[in-house]
Amino acid sequence: MISRIDLRGAALPEGAALPEGAALRALLPRADFDVSAALEKVRPLCEDVRHRGDAALIELAQRFDGVRLERVRVPDEALDQALADLDPQVRAALEESIRRARLVHREQRRDPHRVQVVPGGSVTEKWVPVERVGLYAPGGRSVYPSSVIMNAVPAQEAGVASIALASPPQAEFGGLPHPTILAACALLGVREVYAAGGAQAVAMFAYGTRSCAPANMVTGPGNIWVAAAKRYFTGRIGIDTEAGPTEIAILADDSADAEHVAADLISQAEHDPLAAAVLVTDSARLADAVEKELATQVAASKHVEDRIAPALAGRQSALVLVDGVEEGLRVVDAYGAEHLEIQTRDAAALAERVRNAGAIFVGPYAPVSLGDYCAGSNHVLPTGGCACHSSGLSVQSFLRGIHIVDYTRDALADVARHVVTLAEAEDLPAHGAAIKARFGWKVPETTT
Repeated sequence: MISRIDLRGAALPEGAALPEGAALRALLPRADFDVSAALEKVRPLCEDVRHRGDAALIELAQRFDGVRLERVRVPDEALDQALADLDPQVRAALEESIRRARLVHREQRRDPHRVQVVPGGSVTEKWVPVERVGLYAPGGRSVYPSSVIMNAVPAQEAGVASIALASPPQAEFGGLPHPTILAACALLGVREVYAAGGAQAVAMFAYGTRSCAPANMVTGPGNIWVAAAKRYFTGRIGIDTEAGPTEIAILADDSADAEHVAADLISQAEHDPLAAAVLVTDSARLADAVEKELATQVAASKHVEDRIAPALAGRQSALVLVDGVEEGLRVVDAYGAEHLEIQTRDAAALAERVRNAGAIFVGPYAPVSLGDYCAGSNHVLPTGGCACHSSGLSVQSFLRGIHIVDYTRDALADVARHVVTLAEAEDLPAHGAAIKARFGWKVPETTT
C-alpha cells in the first residue's frame, strides 16, 4: 500500500552518513509534476482568450466542462440563492472559519515605517495593496469553499479594493460554479464571480475580457493547467505560487499514536492520486503500526480507488525510517513539506527549529485538517519543496512596499561626494551629473 525508504545508518553504504542538501532531497519521495510540459499546452488556450475574450471562455467551457454558457459572469441572484439554500450547519461552519481567519490575518497588516537616516534625510516604507486581484477556487474532484475563504480574507484584510473570483462551471448546476462556492462568496461579500476554470480563468484575469477587467494579481490553488498558466503570465501579473499536488509530512517518534498518524496520511491522500503522504520516524514499531492502521482505515474510507490508494502507493508517498529525531528533523527540512505535522515528545521545541515548511502543526491535537478549515491559519501553501524559499498566502501577499525618500538640500549635500564617486566607479557619469547640477556643478565637501 505504501513504500518504505530506509535512511538509517545500517541501510546506507558502508561508512556513509546521512547526506545533505540536494543529495538528501533526491532520496525523498516526490510526485511527478511537469509544469514546463503543460506550459506549451496552455499557451494556445491563453492566447485564444486574449484575442476572443468571453467568446473563447464560453467555447472552452463547453469543450472542457461540458456546459454551454450564456454568459461567464455569475448573476447576483445566483449568489443570493446559493446562500439562501445553504445548509445551516455548513453556513455556521463557514462563518466560524471566516471569523477565525480574520482574527489571524488582521494582525498581519503592516504600518508605514519611517527611518531618519541623517538630519533632514529620511526613508519611509509604506504598504499599499494591489488594486485588483483575481482569486481561483478549484472544482473537479471536490468542492473547496474553504479555498474561497483562504484567498478572499487576506485580500480583504490587506485592503484590496477590487476582488473577483473564478471557479469552474458545473454541468450539474446549470453551468454555474458549485453552489457552496457561490454561498461562500456571498458570505464574504465577493460579488464579482465568474464561471471559468483552468488556464482560461487565469488568462481571463491576466488579459481581461468584455465582462471581466484585468487583474494585477492571481492567487489560489489549482491543477497543473492552472499552475502552468500562472507561469505563463508571470511578469504580466503577480501570482502567489505554482501550486502542485498537496502533501503532508509527519515527523513522529514512538510516542505518536499510529491511529492518528494513519488518519492524517489518509486525509491528505484523499485530495488527489498525486497527493503525497510521508511519515518520517525513528521508530520501526510505529512504522509497522501505521502500516496496519492504513490497511484498516483505507478499507473503511471513501474515494479509495480513484484517490487514496493510488496516492499512498505512488512514488510520492513513503514511510521513511531514520536513526533518530535529529536525523528526522534534517529529513523534513530537506523535504520542505506543504504541511508538516510534528508528533513527538518535544513537538513544540522541534517546531521552533524547523526551517522549511509551509505550515507546521504541533502535537497530537493540531492535525492538518484543522488548518484546512478552522485554525485561523491559511491553507494556500507552497508545495513541491518550494517552502525553502516561499511562504503561504497572507495579507503580505497582497501588499507592496514602497520607499519614500525625502532629503533636504543640506542632507543631499552631506552625501553628494559619495554618490558622485560611486557613479563614476560604475562608469555612469550622468548619475553624478544629476547630483552636481543641484550644486552649481561643484560637488560639496562631504562632512560625514
